[in-house]
Amino acid sequence: MTKEEVRARIEEIGIIPAIRLSSTEDARFAAEAVYRAGLPIAEITMTVPGALGLISALLREFPDMVVGAGTVLDADTARRAVEAGARFITSTGMDPSVVGLAVEEGVLVLPGALTPTEIINAWKAGADFVKVFPCAPLGGDSYIRALKVALPQIRLIAGGGVQQHTAGHFIAAGASAIGVGKELITYEAIRHRKSEWIMELAHRFIAIVKNARAHTPSANVVTFK
Repeated sequence: MTKEEVRARIEEIGIIPAIRLSSTEDARFAAEAVYRAGLPIAEITMTVPGALGLISALLREFPDMVVGAGTVLDADTARRAVEAGARFITSTGMDPSVVGLAVEEGVLVLPGALTPTEIINAWKAGADFVKVFPCAPLGGDSYIRALKVALPQIRLIAGGGVQQHTAGHFIAAGASAIGVGKELITYEAIRHRKSEWIMELAHRFIAIVKNARAHTPSANVVTFK
């Protein structure tokens, strides 16, 4: 899968499930649940034990799945993630060496940033998307809307505190996608091994994104560098 195909898939679906759990088994269970729900995207954070091995295993089992590495804080980890097969690299912040490595390897990269200056610098460094994090505490969808007015050419992903009742607002404000963690992959569903709970929440988020885009023509416009 090329970088362009990965980017198109993320923009098409509009949801990046962030899987940050305390065991490899829990993370695999969550990733398989969202995949079966029709969300063939998973961000496996580097805080998950055996994260790199899990990325490789998921890609072997689900070749069409867009599996990426999250919380990548340095170039060495980024390189190991690429070697494991990660189709995108992301983090909560901006490390130029991580972005540079991803650009060099031809892998999609979406660093985290918060202020307009950080967002512009990430975009100039070669980011395919910029993850605005933490978005909810800093004005939520109003902040995304203000950023898109000033920086329409930069693809933004809203992350940090996105919930069911706010997800559509972020899309309507111009976010290319939303990052969703515990609101999609609940601890109760993991603990009780209730994949159907995760799948139901995934269906809800998918419907919310589709509905927001249907009622917001500008939300479907793809911006280019």
